[in-house]
Amino acid sequence: MTADDSRPSSILAVQPLGMPWETLDPFLFCVHHDDAYPPGNGRHGPDASLLSGRQMGSDFSGKDGWSMYHGQQVPGFPAHPHRGFETVTIVRQGRVDHADSLGAGARFGGGDVQWLTAGKGIVHAEMFPLLRTDQPNPLELFQIWLNLPADSKMVEPHFTMFWSQDIPRRRFVDEAGHATEVVLIAGDLPAATQPGGAGRPLAPPPDSWASRSQSDLAIWTLRMAPGAQWVLPAAAGDATRRKLYFFAGAQLKVDGHAVPAGSAIEVRGGAAVALVNGPEPAELLMLQGRPIGEPVAQYGPFVMNTEQELRQAFEDYRRTEFGGWPWPDAAPVHGDDGSRFARHADGRMERHPAEE
Repeated sequence: MTADDSRPSSILAVQPLGMPWETLDPFLFCVHHDDAYPPGNGRHGPDASLLSGRQMGSDFSGKDGWSMYHGQQVPGFPAHPHRGFETVTIVRQGRVDHADSLGAGARFGGGDVQWLTAGKGIVHAEMFPLLRTDQPNPLELFQIWLNLPADSKMVEPHFTMFWSQDIPRRRFVDEAGHATEVVLIAGDLPAATQPGGAGRPLAPPPDSWASRSQSDLAIWTLRMAPGAQWVLPAAAGDATRRKLYFFAGAQLKVDGHAVPAGSAIEVRGGAAVALVNGPEPAELLMLQGRPIGEPVAQYGPFVMNTEQELRQAFEDYRRTEFGGWPWPDAAPVHGDDGSRFARHADGRMERHPAEE
């Protein structure tokens, strides 16, 4: 957005959502996948007749309302490496199958979140199995890349599951009876704004920037009913940066300034911000944090601080493959049962609480 003297002082910038969504330090990347997958073919993918005209192996076309991404038979992202950052994957609809070079695997979705610290290096696959053969298989997720500070770049890989029913939700009702729901994936609301909800956000992985008190990091989703009014409370201080991604709805007023859907709104961290929704339900993602403030050297799936460290990452991956790949193929799918689970590298098993 160009300079505009009429813009409220709490708004720093407004820009259209792109692909991926632009982020601020300490975040590196954010993408919203929203795919209307068809019924499955019994082998976890779409019928072969629906693949015509797609660039298989790199299909981001959105043809017919969905993409195969890097998948060949099953949509998703077959085995690929990461080093030096974290992925936070929020799966709102559908199922994601995780497999990694440590031998860990998981199936999650329906509001679950996986928080993966790549650290010194991991190879993982993220596949989107089409489990239903008699009805469509919608999938919606956010994947967020969160940087690691230099002293955590080479920690051991680690993943944490946040099962949907354990993630706290706050519901606020304005004077006209219109509700705003805030889902707290990371970072809590100030105590004065917490009536109507219970529980505190789950602990992030131990080596995450989010686990440091000075990070002031928050990842929230907001859903506002038509006409709802809510005040986003100020962050801990002006050094905190925050962005609101308005991805569904019609129009939103941010401190009185009308913003259309499909906008990313950077607002001052130290300011409370009044949100007034328009005539349709609105949904937003908020990413907030104090910057790490270190140099970023990135090439694809490796994020380090210097070019020399990047070269070392490629050499280490060439030499070790970050532990190799213990799965029978590059795109594992965990069977026909849609039940959610996580099997960690040490053999520990978790099951979604509702499915135990």
